Amino acid sequence: MTLLSPEELEAELRAIGAERYHILHPFHRLLHTGKLTKPQVQAWALNRYYYQASIPAKDASLLARLPTTDLRREWRRRIEDHDGDGSKPGGVERWLVLTDGLGLDRDYVVSLQGLLPGTRYAVDAYVHFVREKSVLEAIASSLTEMFSPNIIQERVAGMLRGYDFVSEATLAYFTPRLTQAPQDVDFALGYVKRHADTREKQELCLAALRFKCDLLWAQLDALHFAYVAPALPPPGAWRP
Repeated sequence: MTLLSPEELEAELRAIGAERYHILHPFHRLLHTGKLTKPQVQAWALNRYYYQASIPAKDASLLARLPTTDLRREWRRRIEDHDGDGSKPGGVERWLVLTDGLGLDRDYVVSLQGLLPGTRYAVDAYVHFVREKSVLEAIASSLTEMFSPNIIQERVAGMLRGYDFVSEATLAYFTPRLTQAPQDVDFALGYVKRHADTREKQELCLAALRFKCDLLWAQLDALHFAYVAPALPPPGAWRP
C-alpha cells in the first residue's frame, strides 16, 4: 500500500468518525431528541461517569511512557482538565454535578455499584489499550475528540429543549469541552500526522481510532439493551 500524505491520513481518520462515531447510535438519537424517560437519562449519566472518571487514569498511564517534555506537559494538562487542579473543578467533578442534578445519589454513582457490565468492560478495554499499545496508537485513539464538538452542541441543545429536568447548570460539564477538545485535537492530530511515517503506522492509527469508536458504541449498546429495549438490566446493575 502507498504511504498516505498527512492530508490523506487526516481525511481517512475523519471518515472513520463520519461512519462510526456514536452520535449515530440509536440511543443518542433518542437522548438528543428528548425521547428518553428521566430514569433512562439517569442510567446514561451513571454509566458514563465511569468513562469520565477513567480518562485521567488512562492519560496518567500514558504520561509515564512519554519520551519528551512537550508530550508530558500536554498530557499533564489533559489530566488536570479532568481531575481539576485543586482550585477549580475538573471534568470528573462537573460530571458529578450532572448526576446530582438528575437526582442520583453521589456516593452511589462514585461507588460504581450500579454499573452495567458492558460499560465496565468497554471502559477497561480503553484503559488497557492505552497502557499496552504504542504511544502513537494511544495518541491516535484520542482523536474521537475531532468529532466531539458536534455531539456536544447537539446534546446540550436537544436536552435543554427536550427535558424539563435538566438545566444549563446541570449540563455545565460540556461547556469547557468545546474549547478543550479542539486544543487536544490540534496537538494529537499533528503528532499522528508527523509520526505515522510508514503505511504500517498509518494503518495502526486508523485501527486505533476505529477501536475507540467501537468501544464508545458498545457502551451505548449496553445502555440501550438494558434500559430501552428490551429493558432488562443485568443482576447488580442500577434499576429505576
